[in-house]
Parts: sequence; structure tokens; C-alpha cells
Amino acid sequence: MAANIITQEDLEQFRIELMTELKELFQSNFNQPSTSVQSLDLLLKSHQIQKMLKISPGTLQNLRINGTIPYSKIGGVILYPREEIEQLIKKNMRNTR
Repeated sequence: MAANIITQEDLEQFRIELMTELKELFQSNFNQPSTSVQSLDLLLKSHQIQKMLKISPGTLQNLRINGTIPYSKIGGVILYPREEIEQLIKKNMRNTR
């Protein structure tokens, strides 16, 4: 079995290459929104829905119970898909004239 000897220069070259790759990786990720940030735009919390629809917490709960508003519960947090809520608003739009 052959032994490889790593010199100080080898370690320095490895460090430089590693730092260059990390810098490129961070720069490319910094310029693109992360998945979690995108997900936050797609999901709304209860207080955001209440403000958007100008309804009370009880009314929001009734809309969840009767199946009017789709939601997901993760731990103790209830999340609503923004796109489906907006579609629901458009679908139930009434002529005000």
C-alpha cells in the first residue's frame, strides 16, 4: 500500500480551492430566493387571512370547519394557500351594482 505525503503547499492549495467554491456557491444562492422564502409567499397564517378578509377568528374557524377555506396544520400553526384563497375570493365575487 503506497503512502501519500501531503505537504503544506498541498493544504494551502486545497484551502484556496475550497474557499473559491464556497464563495461561488454563496453568491449563486444569494442571488436566488431560497425555497423557504418562496414558500412563505405562498402560504398565509390565520392573522393574515383575518386581515385580508376582514373577519374574526371565529368566522375563520367556521370557514375551516365547513370546508370553505382549505388549510394545513403543522404543529400548532394553521397555514392557508394564498393562491386558493385568492381564487375563492374571485369565485365568490358579486356584482355590486
